Amino acid sequence: MSSPSHSTSAQAVPRPSRWQVPDTLIIIFFVGLLAAALTYLVPAGSFQTQEISYLADGAEKTRTVIDPSSFAYGVDENGERLYNRVGLFEGGGGVGLLNFPFEGLVSGSKWGSAIGVIMFMLVIGGAFGVVMRTGTIDNGILRLIDKTQGNEALFIPVMFSLFSLGGAVFGMGEEAVAFAIIIAPLMIRLGYDGITTVMVTYVATQVGFAASWMNPFSVAVAQGVAGVPVLSGSSLRIALWVGFTLVGIGFTMWYARGVKAKPERSYSFHSDKHFRDQPVTALKDSRWNLGDSLVMLTVLLTLVWVIWGVVTQGWYIPEIASQFFTMGLVAGIIGIAFRLNDMTVNDAADAFKDGAGIMLPAALLVGCAKGILLLLGGADPSEATVLNSILNSAANTIGGLPEVLSAWFMLMFQSVFNFFVTSGSGQAALTMPLMAPLADLVGVSRQVAVLAFQLGDGFTNVIVPTSASLMATLGVCRVDWADWARFSWRFVLLLMALSSVAVVLAQLLGYQ
Repeated sequence: MSSPSHSTSAQAVPRPSRWQVPDTLIIIFFVGLLAAALTYLVPAGSFQTQEISYLADGAEKTRTVIDPSSFAYGVDENGERLYNRVGLFEGGGGVGLLNFPFEGLVSGSKWGSAIGVIMFMLVIGGAFGVVMRTGTIDNGILRLIDKTQGNEALFIPVMFSLFSLGGAVFGMGEEAVAFAIIIAPLMIRLGYDGITTVMVTYVATQVGFAASWMNPFSVAVAQGVAGVPVLSGSSLRIALWVGFTLVGIGFTMWYARGVKAKPERSYSFHSDKHFRDQPVTALKDSRWNLGDSLVMLTVLLTLVWVIWGVVTQGWYIPEIASQFFTMGLVAGIIGIAFRLNDMTVNDAADAFKDGAGIMLPAALLVGCAKGILLLLGGADPSEATVLNSILNSAANTIGGLPEVLSAWFMLMFQSVFNFFVTSGSGQAALTMPLMAPLADLVGVSRQVAVLAFQLGDGFTNVIVPTSASLMATLGVCRVDWADWARFSWRFVLLLMALSSVAVVLAQLLGYQ
């Protein structure tokens, strides 16, 4: 019997593919190229602004919104339409194609994206680095797994429901990052993956955020701007919240069961290696003493304290970051005092730096994503920008459609616009002054216009790389955005299909 020829053997060996999914930073850079190209194709326009008043929680509040009839294109000294064309570089604090990452990273204030969110990520990353250095979380996970005895699946519906409720009641979003740091190792130990962690934390908050009946940052603002009684129409929204939350739980459990049965199915299997490679302490060798109890109590009290502050005191990024820094400081003192994992003062300092360092890749993505918005001129309606022109053109297009189609296109428009302005209250202030009178013109209920806004704004937060909270959560769970997109597009498509049905039915049923 003759042996196979050399050429035949060579042909049988598959050649490794040179194609790789682009890194998230590469994807964002190409989006930046697209944004820069738009500045050559779309003239810049602006709106005039006005102050409006509305009632929320029994108190009169004011907000600056755009005058929808005031749009005008900017003109140069020759009377020609103004194009804010982006060059390669721009000095004097301007934004160019090759300096948009830097400008994005240093933009904003301590109250929001980008610099506020980046510092928030670094501080809580460092704080939890100290907590993890004590070993308390790992030992607690081991005992939790031992106590559950096969009932681990209960974690998914319980946690998803709680985080969804947080998103619905007080607009929880950024806070999910801190919880994801704790939950990610637990999920891996239970046989799930980093993507499951993102689903039960950040995604759950956005499901609640989108279908909320009382969120002060989206529903209340949008209804106030649109002239609809604040927090009205809650019965339908509560039903939607229950329905969408159940859909989210079902989708997450379906995926998680598949991963547990065959870990290689995980879209984050390669990046979960970080958690799988952590040394696993046998239950019999793990410790639990007074120091561990005090560290765990510190973490739990901090989480409760932060939730109380957000709900009752209106805390935001600066206050939340300071509370988590305090948590890390107290946990470090306890760890040193009780010699947890032989912890010293220098060990605590190193743990803080290491924890903050883990956040750096995600922090870079947050800054670059904000830079894309700056390439389009920013979100100031009174400045002549490409973004304002896009907003006005979309409103004019929607205005020429039949009622039901107009309602549906409002949902689609809000979903797309959320890529550029991911802030719920910011998007409401920009779009609702246009959408509300437009709804009157085409026969769409203003309540439906608000519903289209909140569903479009909330659900696309699940996938858009310009969402600082999403990128931060993916960062702490070590899930690359490209892998996340490969997984989540089905879920987003399902949410958008259900949202379309909800908006169309609401319009047909005369939702007021």
